[in-house]
Amino acid sequence: MSDPTIFTRILQGEIPGEILLETERVFVLRDINPQAALHLLVIPRTQEYRDVVELAAGDPSLLAEMVEVAGRVAAAHADGQFRLIFNTGADAGQTVFHVHAHVLAGELQEKSLVGH
Repeated sequence: MSDPTIFTRILQGEIPGEILLETERVFVLRDINPQAALHLLVIPRTQEYRDVVELAAGDPSLLAEMVEVAGRVAAAHADGQFRLIFNTGADAGQTVFHVHAHVLAGELQEKSLVGH
């Protein structure tokens, strides 16, 4: 088994993080380095999947739940209007290899490059 990712460590309370919503299979954090007026992360509780491609192949229902939760938090925080971004691979800006979705809404920050 691999070491816990930063997201797992936040979920376990080892590292502080602002968890806004939790379900049985996913949780939502406020991004600590926001790239837009609203920048949330939708993260599976499992770190089994490194990226969205692995998740889609291994558990499409979990991917669907992530999208549904993204819509729910966007409805609560941004009138349901949002961008949903999955970075896949280091060259695409992924720095945490525990699949997660970026929910962005509102004005993008100057020179926004969503990475994690």
